[in-house]
Amino acid sequence: MSRPLVTAIVVAHDGGRWLGDTLRALAGQSRRPERVAGVDNGSRDGSADLLVRALGASNVLTLPRSASFGDAVAEVLDRLPPCGQDEWLWLLHDDCAPDRRALEALLMAAEHDPKAAVLGPKLRDWLDRRRLLELGVTVGLTGRRDTGLEPREFDQGQHDGTREVLSVSTAGMLVRRDVWERLGGLDPLFPLFRDDLDLCWRVRNAGHRVLAVASAVAWHGEAAARRRRRITVSGDHPRRLDRRNAMFVVMANLPFRVMVWALLRNLAGSALRTLLFLVGKQPANALDEMAALGSILAHPVRLLKARKARSEGRKKGFTRIKRLLTPPGAAYRRLTDMVQSFLAGAGPVDSAGRHHHSTPEDEEDSAPADIGAVKGFLRRPGVVLMIVLAVVSLAAERSLLGGDRLGGGALVPVTGGAGDLWRFYTEGFHDIGLGSTDWAPPYVALLALASTLALGKTWLAVSVLLLGSVPLAGASAYLATRHVIPAVPARAWAAGTYALLPVATGAIASGRLGTAVVFVLVPVYAALGATLLSGERRRARRAAWALGLLLTVGTAFVPLVYPLFAVLGVLAAVAYGGVRRGVATSMVIALAVPVALLLPWLAGLVADPGRILLEAGLHDPALVAAGLAPESLLALSPGGPGLPPFWVTAGLVVTALAALLMRRQRLIVAIGWGVTLYGVLAAVLVSRISVEGARAWPGVPLAFAGTGLLVLVGLTAHRLAELRAGGGLPRIGASLLVAAAVSTPILAAGHWVAYGVRGPLTGHAPDVLPALAAWSTRHGERTLVVKGDAFTVLHGRTPLIGEAELPVASEGRSKVADAARGLVGGRGGTDAATLAQHGIAMLAVAAPVPPPLARSLDSQPSLERMSLSEAGGLWRLTEPFTRVPAQPGDVVHTPWLWTQGVLALIVLVLAMPGRRGSGAVEGVEAAVPVPAGAR
Repeated sequence: MSRPLVTAIVVAHDGGRWLGDTLRALAGQSRRPERVAGVDNGSRDGSADLLVRALGASNVLTLPRSASFGDAVAEVLDRLPPCGQDEWLWLLHDDCAPDRRALEALLMAAEHDPKAAVLGPKLRDWLDRRRLLELGVTVGLTGRRDTGLEPREFDQGQHDGTREVLSVSTAGMLVRRDVWERLGGLDPLFPLFRDDLDLCWRVRNAGHRVLAVASAVAWHGEAAARRRRRITVSGDHPRRLDRRNAMFVVMANLPFRVMVWALLRNLAGSALRTLLFLVGKQPANALDEMAALGSILAHPVRLLKARKARSEGRKKGFTRIKRLLTPPGAAYRRLTDMVQSFLAGAGPVDSAGRHHHSTPEDEEDSAPADIGAVKGFLRRPGVVLMIVLAVVSLAAERSLLGGDRLGGGALVPVTGGAGDLWRFYTEGFHDIGLGSTDWAPPYVALLALASTLALGKTWLAVSVLLLGSVPLAGASAYLATRHVIPAVPARAWAAGTYALLPVATGAIASGRLGTAVVFVLVPVYAALGATLLSGERRRARRAAWALGLLLTVGTAFVPLVYPLFAVLGVLAAVAYGGVRRGVATSMVIALAVPVALLLPWLAGLVADPGRILLEAGLHDPALVAAGLAPESLLALSPGGPGLPPFWVTAGLVVTALAALLMRRQRLIVAIGWGVTLYGVLAAVLVSRISVEGARAWPGVPLAFAGTGLLVLVGLTAHRLAELRAGGGLPRIGASLLVAAAVSTPILAAGHWVAYGVRGPLTGHAPDVLPALAAWSTRHGERTLVVKGDAFTVLHGRTPLIGEAELPVASEGRSKVADAARGLVGGRGGTDAATLAQHGIAMLAVAAPVPPPLARSLDSQPSLERMSLSEAGGLWRLTEPFTRVPAQPGDVVHTPWLWTQGVLALIVLVLAMPGRRGSGAVEGVEAAVPVPAGAR
């Protein structure tokens, strides 16, 4: 077999910083090419002189700056006639330095596979010579580039060998000249980006093979993808050009049916990505995404011509190409990468390394540990902490799991679904109880949203928020303090201790859904407040919007959250306002958002200030301790059922008191204790105020106090390590303090698991409305339910969460209350008629029914017994009932709900993280220009 002839073509464009190494690598090849030609595309950095000195003036062409890489290669081939039947073209970018044996390895692989027409080397990073960039490339139906490599993957021989791929880069590509000329070379439609993919796709459709040869190595600078030089070959933005070419290549080379499906996927995918870009405050990227798709849709003739030119062998070739495309499951991984990047504040871009070129920041990172993704995730301290807290919660809440209905204490038995909650929140007239036109509590909308995310199941949403509040609080505390408490052990201890504070276990035992939600949010308030005060201006402003949005959520469940935070916020703004510009404005935003989103419900609280001390759910005097001892408040115990003894949290208090003796970090100690005392004093005040005949519960103020105490101890924990290292008495004292601090979460978890949830909350809450009453009132009748001295009016079903909190007209309620007392007391007269006028047709008495009461009700001619058992009694009124007509709702109700939704969406967008620094989409990084010619 004759020796193959090789013509090497080096294309340069402002690549002087890499070109010297590339030319020296070319000259040092163990198998030298027969001919070498250089092309300079209008360089202004001396690249042309480097080519002339290395190759000679007769072997160098000069083209304008607007020439593309394909133009440069075509110009060389026009001037160099073929030198034999077995001629190969070796294409080199100015930033691609091949290994000494690269050409030899490529030719050897070509000799072993006669069908191979295009071969490419293994590309490593120019700066970090161990890092893999690509070993062949594939795409999905949406054109997304996939190298099949993990982010920052190092070359350890794991991908060695020669394998068939869909495409290889033109950087170091070896291609048969006869195949190149028969197919027309690189398509001028793609002056930059994806021209290599299109060429390799056409090569495969022509019946040839494309190979990636791992034994051939080249180091690539990716100067264009990293935008280290200007793009002069096209006036389009590189991101837009890359995205347009990606979709065009795929749709031009796919068979018709598959192309239609790819077009539909691109329409949906581009819409989603555009939305993510807009939410991530990247309007330029959103414009590029839509403009790229619009460029294809607006020029169907161009696409049809490209498809016609590629029609030969397309359908037959696709049967071989299909197996090389990105597998369907990889799309879900890409979506996960995008969401993770977005939530991390890096903007909604695909992760670097697997689908994109690496970013400059990645080049400074060390190699990741060689462990599995799942194992690595489970080894994270935050994940371990959350798993431990979840196990503790499941063990402690064992009596609540597997029940029919969660309810009791402050929690109304959970019934209905997301649709019922949305209907309740949006309707103008509520046909419940005696009827009401008042606005539903705003937390109902939030719970409806959570239920929607829980597949419409309200019980699941409530269970996660209430029963899962301990692990959720631990996770939020751990994540919120990642920039505040740098030491991971101290942060994990602080998060675990916070999650197990008596406020959490007491809230669960009493069914306080509002406190459980706020307990999870308080650490986030602290973190966002710190960012608002000390962060860079744009970041601080985003934190202000996010803080305002989450403050809205907390206030909707527990109105007391707003004044508690407002006092701290105003003090912080006054303290920092003279030091940092924009702090006052950001704080005003954070405090104004809840006011704007919670009107007019918030105005009702101002008119009745006592309701500010209440929270979502029922206000039951049995859930609040009559008087709190001082040691309970100091131990952060709010009183009520389900609380541990005060000595469980004594270790935390002792450790915090010891921090007062430290001479360093006095400002941190002062701020931490200041927040703690503020929360304790607020708790003392709240616990002394009676609302609707019962004391208010001070759980939320003590959550604020606990946060201050834990951050204080966490920030001073390193001083304990210093004292322990000193030896002597300081070492003993520090060890005792560490033991005291660690004792708090251990004792709290052990006590909770040992005694379980001790309180009125149960997993088997009975249905408030008897089944017979529900069946008998299916035509709009109401039922008066009597339990002891209390009563309520139900309309055909057990009330939904939030319905019991609707205000009732005092006149109608007083009439019904008086008639109910008269009927139960055997007064007779017009009591039954009064109830019937208010739509009441049934009287239900909760168990146990005293025999004298049953005889009294049986003796009244206006009542007819329907059932009497240990489960309760039910009587029907013989008086004809009057159906209560629906009352007109507030005319501004529906318009304001729409306005409220739009405002919430705007605030959400403003609160979303934007991009931090430069990122890359499909191999295109930040706004730095890219060159023509070489890539």
